[in-house]
Amino acid sequence: MNELNADMIARFRNVRARTEQLAAPLSAEDQCVQSQPASSPTKWHRAHTTWFFETFLLSPRGVAPFDPRWATLFNSYYESIGPMYPRASRGMLSRPSVGEIAEYRRIVDERVEHLMRVADARALEAIANVVELGIAHEQQHQELLLTDILHVLHQNPLRPPYRSEPLQAASSMLPRRTTRFLAFAGGLVEIGAKRDTSFRFDNEEPRHRIFLEPYQLANRLVTVGEWKAFADERGYQTPSLWLADGYEWARANHIHAPMYSTRDGSALVVFGLHGPREARDDEPIVHLCYYEADAIARFHRARLPTEAEWENAAASAVLGGNFLDDDVLHPLPARGEDGMQQMFGDAWQWTASPYVSYPGFVTPKGAIGEYNAKFMVNQIVLRGGSCLTPAGHVRATYRNFWSPETRFQMTGMRLARSGPG
Repeated sequence: MNELNADMIARFRNVRARTEQLAAPLSAEDQCVQSQPASSPTKWHRAHTTWFFETFLLSPRGVAPFDPRWATLFNSYYESIGPMYPRASRGMLSRPSVGEIAEYRRIVDERVEHLMRVADARALEAIANVVELGIAHEQQHQELLLTDILHVLHQNPLRPPYRSEPLQAASSMLPRRTTRFLAFAGGLVEIGAKRDTSFRFDNEEPRHRIFLEPYQLANRLVTVGEWKAFADERGYQTPSLWLADGYEWARANHIHAPMYSTRDGSALVVFGLHGPREARDDEPIVHLCYYEADAIARFHRARLPTEAEWENAAASAVLGGNFLDDDVLHPLPARGEDGMQQMFGDAWQWTASPYVSYPGFVTPKGAIGEYNAKFMVNQIVLRGGSCLTPAGHVRATYRNFWSPETRFQMTGMRLARSGPG
């Protein structure tokens, strides 16, 4: 076995082990619950990511499935592969059990590792893209596993924590006293992933030119304190701040605060993976939907950045921040005093851009083409990753996307303004 084989096996093992570590604090009962149609049970995430490697890596090479009947259960949305169990009903699947899914993961892992171990250089090249996609896919589901179980636990009146360890203190942070806007000249810029050897999703391509007018971006994410100013000035009850669809949504759903958040006098109490806590005024506000973010931006005499503006600013930013690997599991105040802060990590940042294909985009052939392209409608782009995103998973060109009413993800915002400043 050469160095390339060993490296691929090591990265595969790491991502598979990380999923199991994230599921470890949960009981079998926890892992079976589906608390809303947009979420999935923990055990389903564990099985689906296994199905992905089995279906797209092993089956095309003649390896028999662990149990052919499970294909329907754990196919998410790949119509060209075959039928699938309804997404909104995944919580009804009491069988296979958590133990059976653990065995499924073990067997498929052994088969994948054997395939990689015996592969010669040509065979390794043939499977490399699928392995890389499978690893990135599982990292996406690691974040979903956490956001989905947070929603599950929030439904329980006891408000049980996912983790009982004490929160990591934020007292060592150096938060800014005020938001500053940094100017960007704009002009003709390039965005999108370059065609090189590094991994990227198909929706990040092709790299292309776009003209930007001069603009400004806030040097950090919008904070709890800045949200309180919006709420205290009756921002949720002021229709002139809202898009029409957003105001109807807020009124119909009696929205007065971000998801998992309640006001207790001057305090904002948030429910996170460590249970309830009082949020600091200088930490990022999270669990906002696009409609809320757009209204808050307008309240602060600003707007949301386009994804091109965000990427142009992020291209020179350090790819570091508060990610899942830091094991904090909640957003932290901005640190430092220079340049753009919190471009990556802490909270996904809503943009003003609809999720559509880039000029020249061609949908990949086969079932893999269903991964991103068919969702390019009625979605809004988010950038930057969050405190629940695995480190190394995101990059400046990475495009996340959710429908505008989504709040159960770790979603926040950054302000933008037009003009040179």
